[in-house]
Amino acid sequence: MPAGPPRFLYLGVPLGALLLARAGLAPVGAALAPLDLPGRRRARRLLGPRALLLGRPRLEAPAVQQALASLRPTATLVYFWPRRIPEAVLSLAPAWGVHPSLLPAWRGPDPTYWALRSGAEETGVSLQRLEADYDVGAVAARSSLAIRAEDDAWSLARRLDRPGYRLLLHAAGRLATGLPLPAWPQDPGAATQAPFPRDEDLALDWKLPARVLARHVRAAAPEPGAHGAVASRSFVVRRAHVAPRPAPAGLRPAEAYRNGRRWCVVCGSGALVLDEVTDGQGQPLDLATLFARGP
Repeated sequence: MPAGPPRFLYLGVPLGALLLARAGLAPVGAALAPLDLPGRRRARRLLGPRALLLGRPRLEAPAVQQALASLRPTATLVYFWPRRIPEAVLSLAPAWGVHPSLLPAWRGPDPTYWALRSGAEETGVSLQRLEADYDVGAVAARSSLAIRAEDDAWSLARRLDRPGYRLLLHAAGRLATGLPLPAWPQDPGAATQAPFPRDEDLALDWKLPARVLARHVRAAAPEPGAHGAVASRSFVVRRAHVAPRPAPAGLRPAEAYRNGRRWCVVCGSGALVLDEVTDGQGQPLDLATLFARGP
């Protein structure tokens, strides 16, 4: 890094810029997204009027790239930026980002979904050197976190925030004092992919074991939810758990039955209790009425 005070460019959620400013490492410019997360107004106050603050800019736009280049950054720090970063922006300065998985596991934009769905017992965060391709850069630090049985995608993402911000501040602190960030290359053979789930990925296959489908529901919760259908009646499962007792004899996978106040669906092994079910617009459904209708 050149001599003199660091000139950080920050891309990511607002709270990251706020924490950098509070640590005395305020960026000279920040592009914030998503804008509905906490910290945006406080970051604006702490960064001051001299800092360039952009809300959800199109990094591909030449005018945006020119504005960022005018900041003359000495390093770019990224915390959960939701879209691919163009090479023109990455080339402005060495770029480091925090990714919510233990790279090379779960490269891509939705690692918490795939970690939960796969049944992994742990995940974590990684500090990586950013390259043009998604999540292939050398890794400078990682922090592991055990996945809890009750975690869904939202709660797991929240639990990853604290270690993730620690890695962000670790990187900024070393770069600010001129210290290097030693990093080791990833093993491509150990890489797994984490794309945004498609509609077919979100569909519940009742032939699978109930414990697998319960993980699937948690991975998709609270949004977009896992999609289910029983006798041509479609719904979205937001919360579910494995039934503690076997299903009644004679029922087959994808058939529903009532156990007290709860509705259950028979699976390849066991049954899934439907705790919270909505339609496609997120409106709660009355399962007694839904399952009483003809196909």
